[in-house]
Amino acid sequence: MYGITLAALAMATSWWAIIPLWVAGGLAVSGLFVLGHDASHGALLSSQKINRIVAQITMGPSVHVESAWDLGHNRIHHGYTTREGFDFVWHPATVEQYRTYNAIQRLQHRVEWSWVGSGVYFLRTVWWEKMWRYNPEGKRRAAVVRDKITLGIGIAIVLGVTATIGALTGGAVAAVWLPIKLFVVPFILFGQIIGWTVYVHHVSPDIRWWSKKEWSQYKGQMESTTIMKTPRLVNWLWFHNIFVHVPHHVDVRIPFHQLPAAANAIEAAYPETVRRIRLSFREFLRSTKNCKLYDFEAGTWLPYSAAQGAPAPAAPVAA
Repeated sequence: MYGITLAALAMATSWWAIIPLWVAGGLAVSGLFVLGHDASHGALLSSQKINRIVAQITMGPSVHVESAWDLGHNRIHHGYTTREGFDFVWHPATVEQYRTYNAIQRLQHRVEWSWVGSGVYFLRTVWWEKMWRYNPEGKRRAAVVRDKITLGIGIAIVLGVTATIGALTGGAVAAVWLPIKLFVVPFILFGQIIGWTVYVHHVSPDIRWWSKKEWSQYKGQMESTTIMKTPRLVNWLWFHNIFVHVPHHVDVRIPFHQLPAAANAIEAAYPETVRRIRLSFREFLRSTKNCKLYDFEAGTWLPYSAAQGAPAPAAPVAA
């Protein structure tokens, strides 16, 4: 699907053809990324060596450094899901923290925590700050730096060849436009799709974040994520059961095709704990409206008015 989309984009010249192909490209990059995500967890294939190779290849179109993703996502996010001060993915700000922000920081927060800002948040916080900009200390550093150099060279070659083809076929304008049309716009749309996906998994008025002393593996993996029912065709083509998220957090080694069966088993054993809903834009809007700041002591989400000293009833939280 990704290859077909690239070929179609290369030939398309009309806006009415390019725009839907961009959407298809963003979805295809997202689907490849989900498979790479499973391979990085060691859950896609039986060979760990081949899993790593597949993860690096399928994460290439989304420009993700697999070894850095392994550290930030596999080790930190999954190891400390929704724990205060540890899990950096959609970590909420407190009222006190928000009051210290300057005007630019407040504007940035309002954009990234709005219904249109999930892609901006994901690309800035997860993709740039925690992966490309960050080099860990210790034994992981060499692998991360090596993968960054390898992927960077690969991306430079692809963009350079594409720009050259554009220049030879359409001049200077095409040399700039062709790489943007084929790779840059689908990548930006991927960021929006995956940022939104991560958001709905872990941010909701019904999902609690935990203080350091209250957090436990059970609370983080069972109570602070969800299972969402999605359209079958969309799930089959692109998302590979990634929205069946509770069993994935319980055991990342469960392959994507077994997640629904695992979800049923977990829900049967813990019916009062597992949260299962239908994925909907209305639910997403409810979350972006109510989930702005967080009170870790009370375990409640708060609106921005809480930082202004105005009375603000907390969003309800599941017990």
